[in-house]
Amino acid sequence: MILGVIPARGGSKGIPRKNIKPVCGHPLIAWTIQAAAASRLLTAYAVSTEDDEIASLAARYGAPVLERPAVLAEDAAVSREVVVHALRILGGDAAVLLQPTSPVRRPGLIDRVISMFGSGGWDSVATGFETLSYPPHGIEHRRQDIRKVFVNDGSVIVTRAEILYNESLFGEKAGTFVTSREENVDIDEEFDFWLAGKVLEKAMEEGWMTPPRPVR
Repeated sequence: MILGVIPARGGSKGIPRKNIKPVCGHPLIAWTIQAAAASRLLTAYAVSTEDDEIASLAARYGAPVLERPAVLAEDAAVSREVVVHALRILGGDAAVLLQPTSPVRRPGLIDRVISMFGSGGWDSVATGFETLSYPPHGIEHRRQDIRKVFVNDGSVIVTRAEILYNESLFGEKAGTFVTSREENVDIDEEFDFWLAGKVLEKAMEEGWMTPPRPVR
């Protein structure tokens, strides 16, 4: 069983109520709910929240909702703890963390990451992008000192349940799944909302994304 978990607490500090802030006419979280619902390889998925308004909106867009304990909605709580809570309640051999702050996912992305996870004996597989890592400013360096590093974008992270129970989100054998730059949008500040809106508009114009639809 592979469980999808969409964490959405109500007390976000950087951008208040960001998980339900509209992007292209729909709550931010609706874009991730749509992606989870379209997956063929997720056995089940749920939105984990302590917030009544988020729960109501998630249900409106067709998502099952798991009530999260208030202690797991505090600033000190980490995503792994939220995923473990969901696994203990709903069960699963692996969990897929789907952050609402990554609203742009090409069709089938979740299933492609799950397929890679299942075929390689990985502890985890995460989406992201490669970028150049330079030595700190002021330190002379050669071209060969510049290397590529993988940056996890938080869009899709698949992890074996036993690894999560052992207090790790990634484990020792962590696979990387490089995605397109459009999909690397990660909302942390107001500018990111503007950027996400532009990318989603372009994706809908090109036909590889459609707007999420409320079911009630």
